[in-house]
Amino acid sequence: MPQSKPLLSEYDVIVIGAGASGLMCALTAGERGRRVLVLDHSNKIGKKIIISGGGRCNFTNLCTEPGNYLSDNGHFCKSALSRYTQWDFQALVDKYQVAWHEKTLGQLFCDDRSQQIVDLLVSECRDVGVTIRTKTKIEGIEHQNNDRTPVYHLETSSGKFSTQSLVVATGGLSFPTMGATGFGYQVAEQYGHNIIPTCPALVPLTMSKKWLEQFAELSGVSAEVIVSCNGQSFKENLLFTHRGISGPAILQVSSYWKVNDSIFVNWLPAVSAYDFLKEAQQRRAKAETQTILAEHLTKRLANALCEHGKLRLLTESGRKAISHYSHSELEQLANEFENWEMQPTGTEGYKKAEVTLGGICTSKVSSKTFESRLQPGLFFIGEVLDVTGHLGGFNFQWAWASGHCAGQFV
Repeated sequence: MPQSKPLLSEYDVIVIGAGASGLMCALTAGERGRRVLVLDHSNKIGKKIIISGGGRCNFTNLCTEPGNYLSDNGHFCKSALSRYTQWDFQALVDKYQVAWHEKTLGQLFCDDRSQQIVDLLVSECRDVGVTIRTKTKIEGIEHQNNDRTPVYHLETSSGKFSTQSLVVATGGLSFPTMGATGFGYQVAEQYGHNIIPTCPALVPLTMSKKWLEQFAELSGVSAEVIVSCNGQSFKENLLFTHRGISGPAILQVSSYWKVNDSIFVNWLPAVSAYDFLKEAQQRRAKAETQTILAEHLTKRLANALCEHGKLRLLTESGRKAISHYSHSELEQLANEFENWEMQPTGTEGYKKAEVTLGGICTSKVSSKTFESRLQPGLFFIGEVLDVTGHLGGFNFQWAWASGHCAGQFV
């Protein structure tokens, strides 16, 4: 977006943050004839969009519904998600003839590059006269009441600007190396809003040194599993890493995991473990345990699991013939493989987290307009709010929905 034209000092709307929600809000407001300025401290528009989805941007999910979101107020997201749906954003993508495909579980990705999503948003902004200014740091925000209508004055590294509608679309704390900060939370607190404690979400989990030593050889190995924690279960891939465990199943469950919690893994999600092992006794009586398990797991993974803890004795390090198990031993083996307990030591933090859990408490924000109930003319949208989606395009859909809905009222 060209930035050489002279900037006005007064705008109808100023959006802080040139990410997914901020750009969507800006283009929606621009379509209504509002004079809009978008400010971002980064040197590039839509940085998180560009790196998302392995560079192909998982831009929405066909199965989006309120149950895919975590918040202290589970009802808050319903209105926006119903007013701007996954189909609406898909239509915008189709308008620009961006090729896409459904990967798994309703996840839509660009066939080519994530940059195409940024480009279409910038094009929409340009068409309605939105001005975008990057490399601009907000140094201070003040307001005054003119005829009972607040006017916000922004002191920035690019000059002074004022507006009657100020939108905070600054995101969370994830990816600090890309410039993520807690600035949005600071603005919210400045105007009396509470912050729900934040933590990394959709993030790899770390394991103890002892655990890592035992499973070090599995780094890079993945398997489809069911992972459960605190009443939530996800059937996707688990990936062993040099620091612990990752993969879609672990990223999903990380949003529900808390320090000292255990997670439970079903290594045989496609079958009843007991029925499978019992049938194997009839079918391959002389086969070793690790050989039987390798029918559903990789040989390396089967061997490593059989070497772990009490299973090492029960399975004789995986070499015990399947026919040699008693009924109770077979039940014990089946239970271990369907309810494998792990106790992570922590997460890999905001540096590796895809999103931030927690944020601005929604109790004092309108679910219809996204305007503060404490401070007229102040709006909060996107990840900065206490609304966090599951993995798979849900957080982008929240950005589009909240940005669009706020853009209709600023």
